[in-house]
Amino acid sequence: MFTPQGPTLRELVVQALSSVERGYDLLAPKFDHTPYRTPASVLDSVTGALRRLGPFDSGLDVCCGTGAGLGVLRQVCRERVTGVDFSAGMLTVGRARTPVVPDAPRTHWVRADARALPFGPVFDLAVSFGAFGHFVPRERPGLFAQVHSVLRPGGRFAFPIVAPARPGSRLYWSLLAFDTAMRVRNALWRPRFVMYYRTFRLADVREELVRTGFEVELRALEELGRRADGSPRCRLVVATRPS
Repeated sequence: MFTPQGPTLRELVVQALSSVERGYDLLAPKFDHTPYRTPASVLDSVTGALRRLGPFDSGLDVCCGTGAGLGVLRQVCRERVTGVDFSAGMLTVGRARTPVVPDAPRTHWVRADARALPFGPVFDLAVSFGAFGHFVPRERPGLFAQVHSVLRPGGRFAFPIVAPARPGSRLYWSLLAFDTAMRVRNALWRPRFVMYYRTFRLADVREELVRTGFEVELRALEELGRRADGSPRCRLVVATRPS
């Protein structure tokens, strides 16, 4: 599951028994060598889709971690890109590993909680990759409202969402087991570590985005293939703040 450069089992246990913030601070130096980093295939597919919607002037990566999403933004934004995360460790690693590229947009790293973004409406595009499992469902409307508030009129909030695992499949039972283990862990141990894979359902998310004031469309990420029933394996949710 992990490369030799990734965390050991002992390190993962220590991280899992920490808070979300502390856990990611500990994981940061080895995070890019784990399956938790968004795969390059997803990043490339999203980049292609955003190029067709852009170009954009300024972009925000919400819960940026070590900066995988910032790599997407640097390809579709012309002026500046900003990553925001509440883990100082992840930001430090991301900042250190960001390549210096001539004529690339300016890159900023900001430590803050996504539920209280410290920006005005200054962004044309916001993205997020793999972070929504760290928010329980009741927190999502507030999170979406925060993103809405930092976008200019006409600005877009885009993120990929993978089709749910087929009931009864190996992946289905694996995700169910993981979420069950996390719920048991959080019932018995403090501080809590919120990371659930099965709570981010497309129908619920779409309704919450609309209620927040977004106009929502879905775009199939065709490069990632289709399932046996013909539906996309992964879609890009594009939520637009009306002009």
